[in-house]
Amino acid sequence: MISRFERISLRGRLMTIGVLGVAGALVLGGVLLYAVLASSLTRTVQSEALASAREIAVLVNSGQTPDPVPASGAQVVQVLSADNRVVSASLTADRLTPLATPEERARALAGDVVVVAGNRSGMSGGLQVSAVEAGPANDRVVVVAALPTADLESATTTLRNLLLIVFPLLLVVCALIAWRVIGAALRPVEELRSGASRIDGSSTDERLPVPPTRDEIAALATTLNEMLDRVSVARRTQRAFVADAAHELRSPLATMRTQLEVAARLGDGDGLPAELIPEVRRLSSLVEDLLLLARSDDGQPARGTRSETVDLGALAHHVASRYASARVPVRVLDPAERSHVAGSYDELYRALANLVDNGVRHAASGVDVAVEVTGDATCVTVTDDGTGIPEADRERVFDRFTRLDDARDRDSGGTGLGLAIARELLRRNGAQVSLEDAAPGVRAVVTLPAVRPS
Repeated sequence: MISRFERISLRGRLMTIGVLGVAGALVLGGVLLYAVLASSLTRTVQSEALASAREIAVLVNSGQTPDPVPASGAQVVQVLSADNRVVSASLTADRLTPLATPEERARALAGDVVVVAGNRSGMSGGLQVSAVEAGPANDRVVVVAALPTADLESATTTLRNLLLIVFPLLLVVCALIAWRVIGAALRPVEELRSGASRIDGSSTDERLPVPPTRDEIAALATTLNEMLDRVSVARRTQRAFVADAAHELRSPLATMRTQLEVAARLGDGDGLPAELIPEVRRLSSLVEDLLLLARSDDGQPARGTRSETVDLGALAHHVASRYASARVPVRVLDPAERSHVAGSYDELYRALANLVDNGVRHAASGVDVAVEVTGDATCVTVTDDGTGIPEADRERVFDRFTRLDDARDRDSGGTGLGLAIARELLRRNGAQVSLEDAAPGVRAVVTLPAVRPS
């Protein structure tokens, strides 16, 4: 089962992984930076307070305990007796309330970080305490020095807020850079994809672009082009075989048809020539169609064709005239004036005739041919009132040797090459053909770019 992550594009997955990795690194780095800086600032304040306490302890040990105790800046210093009474204090300290309880004093003497409430000394915020023992052995006192933690808290808060603001912005910038970089890295893949989508088999010389880099993508493009070379050789061989076989069959089929027609006129064969002549004609038509498709696949124009200005209205009448004795009538509906296009008259005639043949084969009462000019395009429609073609099969019927189940009758179904030849000839003349529902029946729509006659 495909996960939701696997449904994301390759570019999206690479970016997601990259951004998550960067986000994790930024979070980890930010936490470490914050912890290290906060610890460093705490140790700095503790060291400063401890240094002040040791200086006062030197005075106490020399029996010169000053009162008040000297202190610089915002320092708070007290000398506490063994029973935790204030013996001496600085001007900034409370002379009645000790800075630390006995438990806090013990922790401070052990070197732990101790923070007490600043209201013990009439200050707001907290005080970080350091303590040192001093005095004679029979009258030990503890020198307690404290510094306000307001600056420490302000610095850590500023750092935390800065990280919370900078890191998301940095992550967005990294995501944008990653999106562009990954897009640039995958651009050769997109060029390969678009190049492959343009290969439609109309030419054997179509190849994929090879990037100038010497990486895996260039190797992939080279390998795919080598595969296309092998496919091209196989297609040329196949087309050459079809063309050669069709060409070689033309002469014996023509000879057989001539002999059968002569035998039919002379009355030889007891009616057998008359039965075989339609089959030989059908086989000859199939060979001619195969030869035309083989030449078209190789990009060879049909013999005697040239690009010219073609009047589609006149062409429609010309095609309709060949169906004067057809099973159902073929009508040309008021062709538009100046319906001129550029192309080969012979190829357009053959393509339109194939479409009309298909309509006559399936029509119930008639086939209508219409020519319309809309803007810069000219449309030719061939409409029959037969059973129609299901929407799912309207594209498939243009494949070679494709006949629907109701058209597989040997007498009426044709060879399955008529529509394929029509589309190929129209494509060579810059036209497109599609099938639509005519309710009832089917409508073949041919669109060609219009030109102004000179």
